[in-house]
Formats: sequence, C-alpha cells, structure tokens
Amino acid sequence: MYQKTKLIGCICIAVSVKIIAQKDSTKLPFIIADEKKLSEEDLTHKREGFYVTGVPQLSSDPVNGFGYGAEGFMYFNGKKSDPLFAYTPYRKKISLSVFNTTKMQNEVVLGLDVPYIFNSKWRLRVEGIYENDPNMLYFGVSEKSLQALVGPQNGLAYPSYQAYDNSLSGVYKNYNRFTEKNNVVLNVSGEYSFFQGKMRSIVGYRVAHMNVNPYAGASLLQDDYTKNRAYGVGHSFVTMLQSGIVYDTRDLESDPNQGVFAEFTNELSTNVLGSQFTFDKMLLHVKAYRRLFPKTFKKVILCARAGISGLAGNAPFYEFQEVWSSEGGIYGVNGGGFVLRGYKQSRFVASCINFANVEIRARFVQFKALKQHIALSFVPFFDIAGTGNTLSRLLGYSANYRYAEGLGLRIAWNVNTILRFDYAFSQEDRQFFFQFGHAF
Repeated sequence: MYQKTKLIGCICIAVSVKIIAQKDSTKLPFIIADEKKLSEEDLTHKREGFYVTGVPQLSSDPVNGFGYGAEGFMYFNGKKSDPLFAYTPYRKKISLSVFNTTKMQNEVVLGLDVPYIFNSKWRLRVEGIYENDPNMLYFGVSEKSLQALVGPQNGLAYPSYQAYDNSLSGVYKNYNRFTEKNNVVLNVSGEYSFFQGKMRSIVGYRVAHMNVNPYAGASLLQDDYTKNRAYGVGHSFVTMLQSGIVYDTRDLESDPNQGVFAEFTNELSTNVLGSQFTFDKMLLHVKAYRRLFPKTFKKVILCARAGISGLAGNAPFYEFQEVWSSEGGIYGVNGGGFVLRGYKQSRFVASCINFANVEIRARFVQFKALKQHIALSFVPFFDIAGTGNTLSRLLGYSANYRYAEGLGLRIAWNVNTILRFDYAFSQEDRQFFFQFGHAF
C-alpha cells in the first residue's frame, strides 16, 4: 500500500512539474508588475498583428494660417499568445508626419519606438525631424515676457493677442516673429527597465543643426541678441547628452486608465560633446491617472500633471522654449497646445518654469466601424503655468502665473491612436487645436 501511494505521489509530482514547465515556457521573459498590465477592456479591443492608422492633419491658426498634411502610424502588436502583449501598447511603432501650412510652415517627422526590444529590458526610441517655420514667436527669455502686450510702435497696452497683433504694421509687422529654415534634429535614446518594469533609466543623445533668424525691420529677437540678452541667432550646432530616471505604473501609455508617471531628466550641452553652447537643463515631471466611479461609469478618468524645469548656462534662446521629457519634447512652454493652451506658443519664457494641468476624460460612446474600434470622450480641462528668472521668483510670486481653461474631444482609434480636439480660452486669447495624442 505504501509503495502504491508513493508511486501515485511521484506521478503527481511529475505531472505538476510538466505543467509548470509548460506554463514557464510561455511566461514573461522577466517579472513585470501587475500594475503595468492593460485593463481587460483595453485588452479586448487591442488588435493582433500589424495594422496602420492615419488621418489628414488640418488646422487653422492666426499665426501659421491653414494647415494641411497627414500623420500615420504602423503598429506591430504581435499575437495575444505573446506574454508581453498584455503589458505593452505595441511591440513596435513607426510613425510618419508630413505637414504644411498656407504661411509656408512645413515639417517632416519620422519616429521609431520599440518597447522591450528583442524581449529584453531595453526600449529604443529614435526620432528624426526636418522643419521650416517662418512664423515662430518670441516674447523674450525672462520675466519680461509676463508683461502685458504693449505695442512697440505706439506704447499702447492691448487686452488680447489678436488686437495686439493687428496693431503691428510697417517695420513692426514681424516684431515678435522669427524664422527657422532647414532645421534638422536627431534624437536617439535607450531605456532600461528594472523594479518589475515600474522604473527605467534613460540615456540619449540629441544632435541639432539650427538656422534661426529675425525678420528685417524692428525685431524683439534682434534687439535682445544685439544686447546679449539672447543667444543662438543664425546657424548653430547643438548637441546634448540626455539622461534620466522614470517611475511608471500606468496601465496603457497612450491612454491611461490608472497609474503614476514620474520622471527626472537632464540635458547637458558642452563643447566637449561638440556643441557651440554650454548649458544644463533639468525637468521634474509627474503625471497621475485615476478611474472615477468605476461601478457607475464605463470610463471616467481624472488626469493631473505638474512639472518644474530649470536652465543654467549660456543656452540659445530656442532652448528656453522647450523641455525634454523621456516621452518626447514639451514644446512652446509656457503656452501652445501642450501646456498653457489658452496662450500663444512660448508666450511666457524664462530660466525657471512650472506648469500644471487637470483633465477629466469622460467616455460617452464607443462602437465598431469597418472593423475599427472607436471611442469618444468629452474632456474639460484647466491649465496653469508660472515663469521666473530664479526659482525663488518662480515659486514666491503669484503674479508670475497665468491660467487657461477649455473643453475638448478625444477619439481613441484601436486603443493606441488618440485624436485630440481642444478649444482653450484665457484672458488674452482663444485657440483651437487638433493634434495626435493626449496633451499629457
């Protein structure tokens, strides 16, 4: 009897070992935290294999005119049997954007993003940009940009940007504008995941050939450049060593339902790296997402973000207008379509900036059309941003802050592609944006 029991026990152990071995053969190549797993709803609608999404880009802006172009994405999602299928927005993504406007702005952007490349803990990101823009805006690189819009030719203060811009004529017509011509930028970065995929370290390199010039006639940029208040006019070559650390528990990067994203990034530019300028730029950036009333509503997400950035050294003026996040540059701070949406791009700029955004993304309908999953969300939002020459000036004076608010619509296409429509208003301006991806 003992021998029979022992034999049965051995058989059970052998079968268990075999089952475990079969299970292990399909398990994750390394441990990833449960928080990183996509929700059941997103997994249901996530497509297998290869597919393409893309839409025309249309916009209208008093600065750039009517814009037209196209942006498309090629996704490689793999099979649902892939253990990483439930933990990644995609296995590979290739993006291409081509954009023009009636006022001669044009841009081509090509990108590659490969999470967990070769089933390793590394992620590769590559982005190449070619651009021409004769309509760039400049309001200074100090707290003076916070001042009211005063006409340089008549000394009158204007309550709105439109009224101010309409007042500029003759040699002052392009007083706040400058041109970018044949600019070329290459960004390459690698990210290594650890702590069960919730943290990653970043190292990257950015190379940029810039050609920026003020217009003939009266020009704020030319005046600041002549008086050594701004650098970088003309041709310049900038290289930057990028580094950072990220904590990320979001369930879906492109359209999170829950989780926290926090990062500290740094960009170092020096002659040793081949750059014409020596400066250092830092960013502390946090984003948080939480599902509200999950038992009552299908998908209502409270989203919040806060960031603070500082720049030291002799940086070209255009570096004040952008901060580097591990997920891509945040352009036009403070102002524009990503930070302070009720004000013109780069409206308030200085060595130290901070910003905060709050959105409620409330899904009200979803459906299938031509085998494509479409979901629509209504999005009220509030933006606030501060500008200061020093950290104490930034944090210590409420007068250094501006705010804006607005309403938006989000269209989620096959989970990963987000179309964003935002109408924002402030004390100074009204703006409409149509872009890909959430503001944050």
